[in-house]
Amino acid sequence: MALKSKKKKISKTKIEKAMQRKTDSSLRELILLLKKKQGDWIYLAYLLAKPKRKQASVNIFKINKFSKEKDIIIIPGKVLSQGEINHKITIAAFSFSDIALKKLKQCKCEIKTIKELASGDKEVKFKIII
Repeated sequence: MALKSKKKKISKTKIEKAMQRKTDSSLRELILLLKKKQGDWIYLAYLLAKPKRKQASVNIFKINKFSKEKDIIIIPGKVLSQGEINHKITIAAFSFSDIALKKLKQCKCEIKTIKELASGDKEVKFKIII
């Protein structure tokens, strides 16, 4: 399901408590960075703070289905390799499978980290696919 944003108020305190249980230091830094931002970035921090068993695993065919040419897509989890993509997009995810990376590079998609997108000064419009 592609989501733009949940209208429900997300508690930064809940994100903080969930983040403290994380052992991956790079994930903790990313959640902290996103928590300081506004709008959809807070929702993304909430999704990344969830337990690993509840994080998104998205196949390429699903990304292809919910994206258009030149979209910026963020996956708060892992991108898996099933399917093909037939248009150029910018994609950021917490992790990629090896085969998915090869397929995305073959299609000349721009691959970034979530941290790279969040660190930029200008406002970025993106879609979150979970």
